[in-house]
Amino acid sequence: MRNPSLRQLEALMAVVEAGTVSRAAEILRISQPAASKLIQDLEADTGLQLFERDSGRLVPTGRGMRLYEEVERIFGGVHQLARAVDAIRREEHGHLVVGTMPALSGPYITRVLSHFRIRHPDVFVSVEARSSQFLTEAVLLRRLDCVMVTTGLEHPSVISERLSSPPAVAILPRGHRLSRKTVITPVDFADEPFISFAPSSMMRRKVDAAFEAVGLQPRIVIEATTAPNVAEFVAAGFGVTVGDPLSMEVVANRVTALPFKPELSFEYEIIRPIRARNSSLVADFVEAAHAAAFMTSIKQR
Repeated sequence: MRNPSLRQLEALMAVVEAGTVSRAAEILRISQPAASKLIQDLEADTGLQLFERDSGRLVPTGRGMRLYEEVERIFGGVHQLARAVDAIRREEHGHLVVGTMPALSGPYITRVLSHFRIRHPDVFVSVEARSSQFLTEAVLLRRLDCVMVTTGLEHPSVISERLSSPPAVAILPRGHRLSRKTVITPVDFADEPFISFAPSSMMRRKVDAAFEAVGLQPRIVIEATTAPNVAEFVAAGFGVTVGDPLSMEVVANRVTALPFKPELSFEYEIIRPIRARNSSLVADFVEAAHAAAFMTSIKQR
């Protein structure tokens, strides 16, 4: 038995996938007789009947399909290797792996990357959107170069710094009756259907405290664990909420944002290893994160 040539194996795949020799020839950019000859030579070299002739068509036999599947697996590995080589080439210009909690994974992280890529257009960046707990553990294990989470971390191997964001705002559906006001207070929202964050969230605790300070409780009709869900429920007209602008940006063009009093601050944390493997890139990414925080598309009217 002679070893099949690469061209013969390409012809096998083309005929099986195209269904006819003529179409296979077009894919291979050769004549139909040349494609038929490749198949004939492959059968002769392997000693296997790979196709049955049926009304001028080539129908794969059981052995033909088994060989096709094996060739497909091998070719798939070659393509995977090519992708790995391409990724290695990209990493020659630098590689940054960052993590963000889901609340910041929309317009905000896009804006951060826009700033970062102005200085580093060729750096290969990987972004993971996960829970704060997962990201904190990942940065401790040095799987991630930098993460943005809700709670800080005191550990000798990391640096944790505040990522300040604009004060929380009142978010109303478009056309809501309170949209004409200049400032929203807990009293204004006393009888309004309220979309709330989960009881364990920092924003929920801050909002509840603001209402309790004036002897009120929000009339909660829906709770959600993620900021994008809270924002979407308000945009759909289910109720109102109070949230930080960065996490509400996903619905910026579909809601009305007004100042909320008393002022509620909301701060995220940026955590990175003290000895980051890409320290200069991480420093520039952190700088971009701070710059983008006060450029939110949630505009108070």
